Amino acid sequence: MASKFQAPRGTFDVLPEAARGRARVEATAAGILARAGYEPIQTPSFEDTDLFVRGVGRSTDIVSKEMFTFEDKGERSLTLRPEGTAPICRAYLEHGMHKLAQPVKLSYVGPFFRHERPQAGRYRQFHQIGLECIGTDSPLADAEAIMLLSDLLGELGVPGVELRLGSLGSLGARVAYLEELKAHLHAHEGELSEDVRERIDLNPLRAFDSDHEGTQAVMASAPTIVERLEGEDAEHFAEVRAQLDAAGIAYAIDPTLVRGIDYYTRTIFSFVCDALGAQSEVGGGGRYDGLIEQLGGPATPAVGWAVGIERILLALGEDFEGTPRAQRVFISFDHEGEDGRRALVLASELRRAGFAAEFDLAGRAAKGQLKHANRIGADFVVFLSVEGGPALRDMRSGEQRPVDLGNLVDEMTGGEA
Repeated sequence: MASKFQAPRGTFDVLPEAARGRARVEATAAGILARAGYEPIQTPSFEDTDLFVRGVGRSTDIVSKEMFTFEDKGERSLTLRPEGTAPICRAYLEHGMHKLAQPVKLSYVGPFFRHERPQAGRYRQFHQIGLECIGTDSPLADAEAIMLLSDLLGELGVPGVELRLGSLGSLGARVAYLEELKAHLHAHEGELSEDVRERIDLNPLRAFDSDHEGTQAVMASAPTIVERLEGEDAEHFAEVRAQLDAAGIAYAIDPTLVRGIDYYTRTIFSFVCDALGAQSEVGGGGRYDGLIEQLGGPATPAVGWAVGIERILLALGEDFEGTPRAQRVFISFDHEGEDGRRALVLASELRRAGFAAEFDLAGRAAKGQLKHANRIGADFVVFLSVEGGPALRDMRSGEQRPVDLGNLVDEMTGGEA
């Protein structure tokens, strides 16, 4: 029976048939990141609004247009987190992680929220996996972060992935470049979109992200910061590239890459996938050496990335197989007797042995229980309440034989357990 209620626009329910694919993506990421020394962290789904205003940037689309912000009963302004880096930096400071041996390597997975126009690969509630390496300015950290995301996408088999690499330089070093870019934009102000015109002096880099035809034409002749890198910024970018070359990770330099968040400095990168169409980015990130200082902490260099779970699954397509399930055993018994207790104990024993074990909870007769075993895809059925004692049926071959419950696991595995 249909309900009059539906999931809010831009959100979705993850039904059981889709959950195994998501679980495999998360488990694969957890294994890769754990082996690289990244420890899991969880932050609240909502934070003080000012954390994102200060950290992400007041002039960004995320803060100015896309945040879900509300006032709680204490008249505090709170926001459902639109991204993961600022909350983790807040936790890093709040819990004194800056006093630990550096760098601190953290990983996360969870839901995030942005009020965007819903479309394929873009939702108002979405889920990301990410990492943050906080407390080092080494180009090796940049290269390793990129390598780990490359490894994840490769292990999952995401097709048609391309790494785009850029640099924004350090905050101080790009001041002169920003003045040059503003002058270029002002000189062509009449050709720009209204949104870009309004932000020329506040955030000129956003012009590179515009899909407005006139703005794109103007930006085709705009100066790029990659061309203006000097000194330590140029050396850092060259070293990141050399390390990626040594690791055999292919990339394309994208001088127009700027990303949509103000905290980025120096290395930035984006993994794009042809299978995603217009929303081509599957994941990306970069270095953010000034963010923790902006939040009131000491000057602390850091690098990180986030990858969208929905974007990965969309790129992988419907043929992507989820986490392999354990062999499934269904235990059939007579509800009129006392075998329900035996079924409960046996199911627990089988689960501890690594099997997926179920028994009837709906009061079905023997014929109905067997039908249900077929419905759930059981590999074996154990009959407790049959003449002559317990029996085991192999649902693949149809063979049924008496079984000693003490040797049940060996019977189902051929003695390989």
